Amino acid sequence: MKTVNVLSALLLAGVSSAQTPAGFSPVVTEKLEVTFGSKNVATGGQALTKADTARQPTIGISGPADKTYIYMLIDLDANTNFANPKAGQPATYLHTVLRDFKASGAASGAGITTLKTTANGPVGWFAPQPPAENPPHPHRYTNLLWEQPANWQIPSAANTMLQSQKLGFNVTNFITAAGLSNPIAANYFNVTG
Repeated sequence: MKTVNVLSALLLAGVSSAQTPAGFSPVVTEKLEVTFGSKNVATGGQALTKADTARQPTIGISGPADKTYIYMLIDLDANTNFANPKAGQPATYLHTVLRDFKASGAASGAGITTLKTTANGPVGWFAPQPPAENPPHPHRYTNLLWEQPANWQIPSAANTMLQSQKLGFNVTNFITAAGLSNPIAANYFNVTG
């Protein structure tokens, strides 16, 4: 009986440490700090409104940040038929990919280093805008952060995905096409249309 309880506790600890939604791959365990104005996404799946998320968030990571980073925002609950969601299929939608994030100073007293960029692409900020749905359901907006390789130029295949495959976007295929490792930090929040 003790073995079962220990295994259950370990499984729950593993699930609760994921910063990506259940079923999302790759699983990311390091938390990406995401703050919209004064609203911090403290826990994965936190409910926010369209108004809360209208402007690009401030992002950060725990500890020192001595590299360059790439940030992505995707909606895991988009639909292939925006006009009539009941006639469509669930699909991932690419909202934003910004490159060249760097530390904007030392880590705060809480050990969080804020990251900033002057880049507005390769895919500029596009705020969460889930449509009104009946019945209403939350869309899981997932934030991902990668270490950006030195002298990184977007490979042609990855750039094509970013520009023309936003609906039905496949993160795993993008990682391969872009020559990236798995994301190093993540977080997600929910917005209902």
